[in-house]
Amino acid sequence: MLTCLRGGRIVNPANGGERVGDLFIEDDRIVAQQAGRAADQTHDVAGKIVMAGGIDIHSHIAGGNVNTARLLLPELHPGQTPPSRDLPLSTARWSTFETGCLYAKMGFTTVVEPAVSPHHALHAHLELADTPIIDKATLTVLGNDDFLLSMLRKGESGNAIADYVGATLASTRGLGVKCINAGGATAFKYNARAFSLDDVVPHYGVTSRAIVEAMQQAVTDLKVPHPLHLHMNNLGIAGNIDTALATIEAARGMPLHLAHVQFYAYGTEGKRGFSSAAARLAHAVNGAKNVTVDIGQVMFGPTVTVSLDVLRQYNGSRNARPNKWVIFDGDANGGGIVPYDYRRSDFYNAVQWACGLELFLLIDDPWRVFFTTDHPNGAPFTTYPDLLALLMSQDLRSEWLAEMPRSVAEMTTLGSIAREYSLTEIAIMTRAAPAKLLGLRDRGSLREGARADVAVYNDDEDRARMFRDAHLVFKDGDLVVRDGSVTHYRAGRTLEVRPEFDRRIERRLDMYYDEVYRAPRDLFCVHADALPHTAFEQVGLRQ
Repeated sequence: MLTCLRGGRIVNPANGGERVGDLFIEDDRIVAQQAGRAADQTHDVAGKIVMAGGIDIHSHIAGGNVNTARLLLPELHPGQTPPSRDLPLSTARWSTFETGCLYAKMGFTTVVEPAVSPHHALHAHLELADTPIIDKATLTVLGNDDFLLSMLRKGESGNAIADYVGATLASTRGLGVKCINAGGATAFKYNARAFSLDDVVPHYGVTSRAIVEAMQQAVTDLKVPHPLHLHMNNLGIAGNIDTALATIEAARGMPLHLAHVQFYAYGTEGKRGFSSAAARLAHAVNGAKNVTVDIGQVMFGPTVTVSLDVLRQYNGSRNARPNKWVIFDGDANGGGIVPYDYRRSDFYNAVQWACGLELFLLIDDPWRVFFTTDHPNGAPFTTYPDLLALLMSQDLRSEWLAEMPRSVAEMTTLGSIAREYSLTEIAIMTRAAPAKLLGLRDRGSLREGARADVAVYNDDEDRARMFRDAHLVFKDGDLVVRDGSVTHYRAGRTLEVRPEFDRRIERRLDMYYDEVYRAPRDLFCVHADALPHTAFEQVGLRQ
């Protein structure tokens, strides 16, 4: 079927910039207009904004931590999303099913769950299979696991480490590799309560720096498109700007993606010993062309922090709002669930909010800064429309800042920043750049031959209202949203990479599992027959 979106303002920075005109969809692809052929279906979108479907590279939407958070905070769910009688299991509130619907309503069509432990991969994929409409992917977490740390302790070759990483990616069907507080979670098992880049992991005798370097090299050698996705040491601690700057320096010019950097943009100035160091971090990122970042923006309201950084979550549990939390230690990373309520009236929370916006606005290149709240850690992803509005309006930022403690303005440069994001920059940051970073050559663009993931928005001066409820959303050419309401449920794909590696590593791993776990390694692998309703799509490796 040939569908025409007629007369819209097409914002397509990956291919051609902006133009007013028609966009044609045939089946699941963008196509050129065909002379003499009338469209089977036409949508008049004159005066509206047409973009590719949004891509979120970092949102915790599946896995054990997410489910534990749901169980810990049943009272939070109704406050985050209005009831919807037409959704299956609608009484479950923030379910996997509703996650897909809420993303689609905002025009997002691809979402990456960025932290799945290898032994929990099957569970996470089962949840993602229940998440409709959107395409999904996972990042496999390594960096605190005994097998890897033992390899480093023994001084094994980079090729051997790459083989291990490749085998783990294949068995977990991940799209890339995540490293969380490299060595820190293991040090926590030996009673460490702080861990920095050059600290040594007890028993293994390797530093966090050495772990990160080895993982960077492995991901590069395997030709995985997405660089190592790094959750740095010392998250959320005043003065951790030094950790962030040291980590950028330690990258040695190799590709590296830094996650939720707002949580590392803190200085120690002022009488409270807490200030924004976002300008220093932005300057460093601007000068390090090998580094990309996502922000992890804080927005105000109740949420819950979920992380495999068990050391940080344990330290943060004393600040739980409300005062209930779950910390569990286990193989490799463990995990922690700590609820939190970000308040405008709280000096520290307000400075965190300002830090994220400063980073968005002071990092020059929208191709290297990515739009996230680290859902749900900084805020639920349903706050995205309000955040987009803040990025596009200096006046709106000033209004918000005026409602916060006066001392906040003294600890941040936000009030002096006049930059306002354009629609083209928004499309780069939320569409074209994520596709490039993840190696997704068939999306993030409206070029001919691209996947027909398309979002159409009313060109509303109220940008939050505009991005909250898309006018039309097409997933693979299938109309799934009209005027903010889901009209059609469909299954999405799960994206994965399949790097090449020496298969002899699998025999070593089989022997290791037999010895350590007394269970076959195959028990933890993600097999297609365990997910009969999941369509896996292989993403090409770097050339």
